[in-house]
Amino acid sequence: MPSGKVRWFDAKRGFGFITGDDGEDVFLPAAALPEGVSTIRKGARVEFSMVTGRKGLQALDVQPVGPAPSIVKATRPQPDDMAAIVEDLIKLLDSAGGHLRRHRYPGDAESRKLATLLRAVADDFDVQG
Repeated sequence: MPSGKVRWFDAKRGFGFITGDDGEDVFLPAAALPEGVSTIRKGARVEFSMVTGRKGLQALDVQPVGPAPSIVKATRPQPDDMAAIVEDLIKLLDSAGGHLRRHRYPGDAESRKLATLLRAVADDFDVQG
């Protein structure tokens, strides 16, 4: 049974690719995942069978092998990029602090933007998984 690593998988689009141990790319449709599984992490080791379809090799009966690597760690920004993001976030927080010192909250649009950015940065710092 061939094996390899998930190169990428997009649950919304319903497919991805596996890079086999032989270096060959194999199409990975969502239907090939085990029953009850709707996504698989980038870098996860898998065993699979395959067939040649209209557009090349296609994986069937994909089975994860061992623990999967953290998707958070695999998709984290580089530290230099993250430093720039944090510095920009500090400027936005400082602006919000100015509003609060004047006894009012920032406007709705600014508040939503800040909340969205805080959540995104928090996700980049979170190393669970």
